[in-house]
Amino acid sequence: MKKIISLFIFALTLVSCVKDKPQDVVQPQLQLTGAKKVYIINEGVFNSGNASVSLYDTGNDAVVEDFYKTQNPSSPNVGDVAQHLAKINGKFYLVVNNSGKIIVLDDQFKKINQVSNLSSPRYILPVTNQKAYVSDYNGNAISIIDLNTNTKTSSIACGGFTEEMVLIYNKAFVTNVKRNYVYTINTINDIKTDSINVGPNAGSIVIDKNDKIWVLGSGNSQNNIPGKLSRIDPVNNQVEISYTFAAGESPFRLCLNKTKDTLYFIKGGIYRMAINDVSLPVTALIANGTKNFYGIGINPNNHTIYAADALDYISKSNIYIYNASGTEKTHFKAGLIANGFYFE
Repeated sequence: MKKIISLFIFALTLVSCVKDKPQDVVQPQLQLTGAKKVYIINEGVFNSGNASVSLYDTGNDAVVEDFYKTQNPSSPNVGDVAQHLAKINGKFYLVVNNSGKIIVLDDQFKKINQVSNLSSPRYILPVTNQKAYVSDYNGNAISIIDLNTNTKTSSIACGGFTEEMVLIYNKAFVTNVKRNYVYTINTINDIKTDSINVGPNAGSIVIDKNDKIWVLGSGNSQNNIPGKLSRIDPVNNQVEISYTFAAGESPFRLCLNKTKDTLYFIKGGIYRMAINDVSLPVTALIANGTKNFYGIGINPNNHTIYAADALDYISKSNIYIYNASGTEKTHFKAGLIANGFYFE
């Protein structure tokens, strides 16, 4: 979002503006700066309906712990399990998994519409300016959304638990947690065309600077199947290289840096790997210690690393910001079970 946000957050808004330790600060009035904002997606506790979205202002380190509620006082509840936030055609799309909906918001984060009649939506992928795909936990299909009317118009059969998706060469590559495959969909005719074996529990997918696709699977610990990191050529849908993790390791949350030449993922601590490395990293860039890292994001405006510590899953998450070398810059509180970030 390049438009400067100018608004006031009034009394009863919980704000954290800290450099040394997480704490809640009640600030009666706060004016956000014109600097880039970071939105933090907070799942909330399953079946509790306490999902939220927090806002971090990089210009003054101000934090609004429940920014959605602040901007939508007449309809303050996000719902049950906020999963993903994307911006499409100048609007925010907030996917709320267990509530079976996607909330549509304007650029001030005020609700303007809603996509309903979804099973268990996970991630939304814009395919054109008029169409988007939505993955699903138990719908056994990819939903097709009309972005003009914000309605579900059709679906593409895809058995299993579909998760993250990417788009390249008029093909959508869809991860599937309960299958061993990444599926390809022809986005022109919405037909599933291929499947690529990447091993079990693959849910993270990114495209690097060379237009190669990387898929991270956590493996299957019950059957002693280790996780895998695979690189796919999207032209011929072939796995070019695959790295296997040690037994018992369950990596997740794959993401890329600003220049799309370095991979990051969580495996207890936070690990970093260049796309031209010939082996998996052995030592964590950021050790977890007592932290329960659950979400990660790399700010595309610089090289800062954002990591969410979900703590005990019933307390407000801690958000840590590190520089590219892994040194902590600051940290603050967000909502319950923060799982990811949207960067302006």
